[in-house]
Amino acid sequence: MPFPRSNKPRPNLDEPALYDYALASLGRRMRTVSELQRLLRAKVEPGEHGQAIIDRTLARLREYRFLDDQAFADNYTQLRQQNEKHGARRVRQDLAIKGVPADVITQAVEARYAEVSEETLAREHLERKRIRKPENEKETARIMRRLVTAGFSPTVIYKILRQWSIPDETLAALDNLDNLDNLETHEADPAEHTPSEYDSD
Repeated sequence: MPFPRSNKPRPNLDEPALYDYALASLGRRMRTVSELQRLLRAKVEPGEHGQAIIDRTLARLREYRFLDDQAFADNYTQLRQQNEKHGARRVRQDLAIKGVPADVITQAVEARYAEVSEETLAREHLERKRIRKPENEKETARIMRRLVTAGFSPTVIYKILRQWSIPDETLAALDNLDNLDNLETHEADPAEHTPSEYDSD
């Protein structure tokens, strides 16, 4: 029989304990500075003193290269491109949500996608998901949404569908894709994403 959980608040961690907690968190999966800082805030007393402990802990972790947003962004971008076949837009959005600075995102994404054909990657994405030529307007719309969610531009999506000989009246719906560029990717099909060491515990 399980014991009832205590409602008693856990004591705040001092600096050595907070560092150990941070190391354990990073041992479970890679995290950005922003993600780890959010975790640590729940473990210290609120206010300037608690924030000072967090700042020193983060500085120590960065000094020893246990915490590195550039390395995180580089590895995350490589994984999403190679394994998930995601477009650059999707990777940029995901890294921004994780709190990676904009300049770090730009460096990681541009270095990884500079020599990559967006159209080829989009086709690889469809192949990975075992998606074939749509047979009706509903299936076409579903493929459009999937490709937008995966981070591909309307131009590339239009080109792929055109080569599938989709009727012009169906392709006219692509005019609405520009409004989907800021689509929240996490509202997409759960099968769109494979969990990895970069995801939440």
